Amino acid sequence: MSSTPANTPANTAADTAADTPAVTVERDGHVLLMGLNRPAKRNAFTKRMLAELSLAYGLLERDDDLWCGVLFAHGEHFTGGLDMLDVGAELAAGTFPLPEGGRDPWRLDGPWTKPVVAAAQGWVMTLGIELLLAADIRVAARDARFAQLEIRRGIYPFGGATFRLPQQAGWGNAMRWLLTGEEFDAAEAHRVGLVQEVVADGPAARERAAKIAALIAAKSAPLGVRTTLESAHRAREHGDASAIERLRPDIARLVATSDGAEGLRSFAERRDAVFTGS
Repeated sequence: MSSTPANTPANTAADTAADTPAVTVERDGHVLLMGLNRPAKRNAFTKRMLAELSLAYGLLERDDDLWCGVLFAHGEHFTGGLDMLDVGAELAAGTFPLPEGGRDPWRLDGPWTKPVVAAAQGWVMTLGIELLLAADIRVAARDARFAQLEIRRGIYPFGGATFRLPQQAGWGNAMRWLLTGEEFDAAEAHRVGLVQEVVADGPAARERAAKIAALIAAKSAPLGVRTTLESAHRAREHGDASAIERLRPDIARLVATSDGAEGLRSFAERRDAVFTGS
């Protein structure tokens, strides 16, 4: 499969620091690949990096030709967390403004309709865990090391871990790591449900995440994917009864679409469906 840049300068040796993207953005068919790109600093987040990741998520969400995203990191580490020297003022003010056209990478700013598969390796510190929790499917390399360190810095997690980790890992498992700030490994992350798969070190996590995203984009009806996410979020945020109310109206709407008709034809003809997102 070929990849093409999505309004992002190439990352070459000739680039200056200002010209090299802090987050690489590439299209691979209907998949958007978003790569944290500050490896020399263990991908610690600066204001610029936050803004570029926000813009990448904004592109993913608004472009109808993009059906799934992959979040990964260049280098040996997913992220060491925030670069406190760069973002200290924003942290003190409690505000991280989003650029025009951007979306919150921690997905705390309203409804989301596109799935994200995340891949992590090496250090996965503080907001890195929260980026994983905001994704829909997570893969980790065996060498991944996780820590929600905020409690040891006099603050607390403010990117969603305080409610998402208890939801996804259970109260006791979440409090074990949120309240101590201790480090845990990929096996523990898998045990508590923070990640769904653990793979070999090196590029294996990114490759596996890209494969899962490609499978979603190639085999799953995009309107069906959006409706599945909407139903699951509705149930979690408003209760099962709210989601139940939408089940039959939503299935009737999907059956009436072009993709719905294609799905029925492919079943009758015993072949894979070819979806268009309409």
